[in-house]
Amino acid sequence: MSVRVRFAPSPTGTLHVGSARTALFNWLFAKRQGGVFILRIEDTDRKRSDPAFLQDIYESLAFLGIKADEGPVFQSERQALYREQADRLLKAGAAVEEEGAVVFPVPFQQVAFEDLLHGRITVDTGLIDRIVLLKSDGSPAYNFACVVDDALMRISHVIRGDDHIANTPKQLVLYRALGFDLPVFAHIPLIVGADRARLSKRQGATSVSEYRKVGYLPEAFVNYLALLGWSPGGNRELVPPEELVQLFDLSRVKKTAAQFDQRKLDWLNSQYLKRLGPARLAPLLSERAAGRGWRAPSDDPAWFERLARVIGDRIKVLEDIEEEHAFFFADSPVYDEAAVEKYLRDGELAPRLLALNERLAGVEPFEAPGLEAAARALIEELGIEAKALIHPVRVALTGRSVSPPLFDVIALLGRDRVRRRLDYAATHLVPQPR
Repeated sequence: MSVRVRFAPSPTGTLHVGSARTALFNWLFAKRQGGVFILRIEDTDRKRSDPAFLQDIYESLAFLGIKADEGPVFQSERQALYREQADRLLKAGAAVEEEGAVVFPVPFQQVAFEDLLHGRITVDTGLIDRIVLLKSDGSPAYNFACVVDDALMRISHVIRGDDHIANTPKQLVLYRALGFDLPVFAHIPLIVGADRARLSKRQGATSVSEYRKVGYLPEAFVNYLALLGWSPGGNRELVPPEELVQLFDLSRVKKTAAQFDQRKLDWLNSQYLKRLGPARLAPLLSERAAGRGWRAPSDDPAWFERLARVIGDRIKVLEDIEEEHAFFFADSPVYDEAAVEKYLRDGELAPRLLALNERLAGVEPFEAPGLEAAARALIEELGIEAKALIHPVRVALTGRSVSPPLFDVIALLGRDRVRRRLDYAATHLVPQPR
């Protein structure tokens, strides 16, 4: 059988994580089988369809590395096909017109189909009664358009979420009435949140675009999506996209709902960030900073690579440069009040900070080893514990009690910013003698 699968989103909202995983499973299956992946846009709901949402679908699929072999095909451009198939059923007496709509009365029967994941499913049609084919405005109803499109596009496998199982008996009735061959069905488990309810905005981000904006790497996000309900075997967790294509097997998709685990996604993304290395991470950090209108404290083109070496093992997503390391780019840091209260309220600190400021001013080159040597020498001369100076200096320079290694921070900030911040802390944040 020649494999042809489709992903059929509606442009009525941003691309949901669950829909993205459906697209991914279809795409992986097609690539693994040497088949065709088709993008079909189900845009017959004219009131809710929005070009902005369509653009989001395109951008999200591109982010995931999913490229259609055929399409996009728009249902809104296939109205004549739906009318033609509805007329066939009207002429055969299988459908009737009611108040401008075309309706298919469903005779009571048992409908059975083999699902690749769930096995044989049997449903009686007693609760269906009738199926709308065309609405009074001439637009096709979902189940009818879906059957016509899947049949005419020669879709071999319909891979979709468990929430569509209820639609399948209705569609089977229409397949048979129209004389179309049946595709193979595979209904994959839904994605749920920590409360085991269907993943929704109550658990946080649900759209691909939200994760993209935060700064998840596409290869990490694809890796994580693939593991939601599927396993490559061998307890593997890091499986790059190119290997996913070789390993993907529908028979290994689990039948139970997959729980979205934000911590696991963050861990997985941090592993991919580490694997990038400083040279490849640097332009990504630079792009994030530029997006905020931030300039590096140095014009050295290698500055962001130096930054990547220092923070590469500390960040989980690219947005962390904005959330955790904004002090590198600001004229002055935003001071955490608790950190200031804990580390900068000793009246003896002012002369120590000013003394360190003078020592660091003469360090050449202005790099971590020499900076640390100068600071340690001052600590020894003052006869104090290292933490008595290092912790206050960290807060003075970063505004925070936690940061990357202090002397790497000092080197990255540069001489001018370090001197200004130490002077400010000594004269404005440390209590002055009365």
